[in-house]
Amino acid sequence: MAPFEMMCIECGKVHDMTRPAYACSSCGNLLEVSVDIPSAQERLSDGEWRGRPLSVWKYRELLPVGPGTKVFSRNEGGTPLLKCDRLGKHLHLKDLWVKFDGMNPTGSFKDRGMTVGITTAKELGMTMVTCASTGNTSASLAAYAGLAGLKCVVLIPEGKVALGKLAQAMMHGAKVVSVKGNFDQALDMVMRASDSLGMYVLNSVNPFRVEGQKTAAYEVCDQLGGAAPDMLYIPVGNGGNSAAYWKGFREYESLGLADSHPKIMGVQAAGAAPVAAMFSDGLDTLVPVAKPDTVATAIRIGNPANWKKTVRALRDSGGSCLTVTDDEILRAQRLMAELEGIFAEPAGAAAVAGLAKDIESGTVDRSSRIVCVSTGHGLKDPDVAVANSEKPVAVEASVDALRKIVEGL
Repeated sequence: MAPFEMMCIECGKVHDMTRPAYACSSCGNLLEVSVDIPSAQERLSDGEWRGRPLSVWKYRELLPVGPGTKVFSRNEGGTPLLKCDRLGKHLHLKDLWVKFDGMNPTGSFKDRGMTVGITTAKELGMTMVTCASTGNTSASLAAYAGLAGLKCVVLIPEGKVALGKLAQAMMHGAKVVSVKGNFDQALDMVMRASDSLGMYVLNSVNPFRVEGQKTAAYEVCDQLGGAAPDMLYIPVGNGGNSAAYWKGFREYESLGLADSHPKIMGVQAAGAAPVAAMFSDGLDTLVPVAKPDTVATAIRIGNPANWKKTVRALRDSGGSCLTVTDDEILRAQRLMAELEGIFAEPAGAAAVAGLAKDIESGTVDRSSRIVCVSTGHGLKDPDVAVANSEKPVAVEASVDALRKIVEGL
């Protein structure tokens, strides 16, 4: 086997990695890059990589990029894994951590995949890139396209993208197209138009995006001293990130660099939960949600393109998928901010909301080591934070007026 192969997740057909491809030419299913473990072990054998700073490209030998290829990076990855003792105490847990990917260059986990995706686009000789986005993907793609000197077109659902994310895409120079429809309709447009318009798609259907995102699992294991957590809670929108984490954990365990792998627990907002419905209803195929609705805009997706990869990741790991309400998401967002100083966007708080719900139902071993993935920074969606916070108190410019406020705390 070659060091890397791109193959169909269903029929196993191997595809040419030197040409743009997003689906199997035989059966139409998703593609995945497979790493040959023995050759990877040989590439890592001198141990030099261990001394590199923690980042996506620390793991270059495990990424499908040529050894002489110029990479387009802004030091993405290397995000903190935060021990959350105060939040853990509140939830009656002994060993709780948050992987805060809101600390990436554009404020979300998307940068992990985009640095690999844009590097691949340049390798393939592409001059224009595109995506459909609920916000974070468009911000990240626009930034990395600018870094690489590529034209960038992003499609967003009209009126459904938080201003913090939209501002980023516009400032980075992307052509922003507002679609009169939802994310799923925008993605359908992107996929149908990409070949004829010469655009390289960098949504999570692109297998190279997932390769960058899997490095978060490597980092978690390295940050825990070579030990995988028992459980990993993660928000699920289009589904690429949960599949990427599972891929990363499996590879690291196969390489002998981690001692085990966690259960992957997906969390969806109640108004956009087609994957969770598969688990609760015992279904083998996805039933899309026609009009997804949730305050967590990053996961407001009713027909996730990666659902097959996601469901396999959750089931193969022994995990599941659950739903949380918008109120539960906002409550978790506030807890993370007040108890741990972590300001997550609503979708970035969904994992903690799901964990809290499972704890309440009695399905979590409270002695387990648990990692919650927080996917984006709260400044991505400041309007939601302001709307759900106590408003500033106006007082006269006097110490006595301030004293009345302070004494009431």
